[in-house]
Amino acid sequence: MIKIISGDFKGRKLNNLKIDILRPTQAKVRKSIMDSIRDFDKKSVLDLFAGIGTLGLESISRGAEKVKFVEKNNRIIKVLEKNLDMFNLSSKSTIIKSDVLKFLNDEYEKYDIVFADPPYGEYSFDTLYPLVSNIMNNRGIFCYESEKQEIEKKQDVKIKYYGNTQIILWKKE
Repeated sequence: MIKIISGDFKGRKLNNLKIDILRPTQAKVRKSIMDSIRDFDKKSVLDLFAGIGTLGLESISRGAEKVKFVEKNNRIIKVLEKNLDMFNLSSKSTIIKSDVLKFLNDEYEKYDIVFADPPYGEYSFDTLYPLVSNIMNNRGIFCYESEKQEIEKKQDVKIKYYGNTQIILWKKE
């Protein structure tokens, strides 16, 4: 069972789907991510590989102005839509059905916070970083979740570990 941790929707349960390709961010990892970012007020958020929307919904609950969810799986999108409807968030959210690399290559909007939680082993931080950095506002934050992996060291990158999970936070200056 997945619940919103904090904010306006604290304690509310999310609809979920039990399939192998879906791996929602664990509560302790999500709490650490959100506590690291802290300021969501009036922010524009992009949730890549959105799944059921856990990170984006947590962001809205904490004050984000709008979230764009990018997901390519139809079954998962149906559950994401249910979650957004449950919180009546159609005015604060957009779902884009697309492959993430295609989306990033075509996107022109800028974001304050970008989450990427790809299927483990499919997309590296080093692959997504240059594409994401192009669509981030100054002082924006890129949060990438993966299994442990080596990355090309970048300035201002913080890495945290939770068992086999690795979180990389990068702030655009």
